[in-house]
Amino acid sequence: MQDTDRQGRPVIVVTGIGLVTSLGQGVEANWAALTAGKSGIARISRFSVANMKTAIAGTVDFVPVEEMSAPALSERLAELVVEEALGTANLGVGGAFPGPLFLALPPVELEWPQRRALAEASQAGDTLAYADLLRAAGANDNRAVYRRFLFASVGENLAARFGTRGSPIATSTACASGGTAIQLGVEAIRRGEAEAALVVGTDASVNPESLIRFSLLSALSTRNDDPTKASRPFSKDREGFIMAEGAGALVLESAAHAKARGATILGVVEGCGEAADGFHRTRSSPDGKPIVACMRNALADAGLVPEDIGYINAHGTSTPENDKMEWVGVQAVFGERASSIPISSNKSMIGHTLTAAGAIEAIFTVLSLNRGVLPPTINYDTPDPALPIDCVPNVARAAQVSHAISNSFGFGGQNVCVVIGAPT
Repeated sequence: MQDTDRQGRPVIVVTGIGLVTSLGQGVEANWAALTAGKSGIARISRFSVANMKTAIAGTVDFVPVEEMSAPALSERLAELVVEEALGTANLGVGGAFPGPLFLALPPVELEWPQRRALAEASQAGDTLAYADLLRAAGANDNRAVYRRFLFASVGENLAARFGTRGSPIATSTACASGGTAIQLGVEAIRRGEAEAALVVGTDASVNPESLIRFSLLSALSTRNDDPTKASRPFSKDREGFIMAEGAGALVLESAAHAKARGATILGVVEGCGEAADGFHRTRSSPDGKPIVACMRNALADAGLVPEDIGYINAHGTSTPENDKMEWVGVQAVFGERASSIPISSNKSMIGHTLTAAGAIEAIFTVLSLNRGVLPPTINYDTPDPALPIDCVPNVARAAQVSHAISNSFGFGGQNVCVVIGAPT
């Protein structure tokens, strides 16, 4: 493997990975379940779903936290995957990682348990008006709540625990956030600011308020009767995505740095591309131009052409419009080859991990190339004639692939694609 690419930039390699999803904890547990076509989607038990249209999600209930909240669980999931990634890479173990932290994190806001606690403190009863919040804040010591529900708190805590260098960078670009964090890490190493970077995507946003919000957008599946069958990317009878939790961590290094210390190289981040779509806050542009531009930008950054790509890890949310628009984009970029390129969706099994999705799915793409197996798209029982896709239906497939692309297309038109290469 060369130390620099065709453009004279450092080659960026992956030397460590860590995973937690609804399928389980750890890379091996996740990979075994994913390639076996198992689903991590189940009925929600963490809170009451009475009278809710959607009562299912891919929750990570097997990881305990002292006080349940999205920031607290997101931080704990991030800790677990970072510990695994650092151990795999044999770098930065012991709290002294030699590079910056780039973190994909969901928006942070007060949740109902904390609001109720403030209401009780202000003796407001079951309601909590703004004046009550001010009284509670002034009359009690709420420093713990304040610190927890700051957007930066998770990043600062992780940086302190793992000894990353400089200020942690936390970003939230909707469902593209994990891809954005990878791109930031790649660019930092390319610019010579670091020889290594720690990239984390984490999300534990399955709570009543988030579930209701997505439900009001008519974005969620309502197939509550059999949760494992609810996520159906690219199938004709798809009708919504499944909220899910999880985290993924990657240790990125320059190839020169990795080789100098004798690290095992798991994959290569060959290129990243992004393209904004200002068409609508949730819908994609009908012509698919931003999605097309995003994939083409990633290929150009990698110095590759469409013919080089042998696998696509799709965004594949299982919503009618998103899957259709992704196919429109793939068809425009890959032309006549589009129907013959394997295109599978991890979300059929783990659900949509939102902010963490780009990082988690990039890790699965690294594993696909490294181990020569393409995960299936499960629940594909009713093909959609309008989407003539080889979605690796229902059963994993052995395949040796040199280059793949992992797509992340987020609400608000925030799109990031990452090109992954097999280690050589």
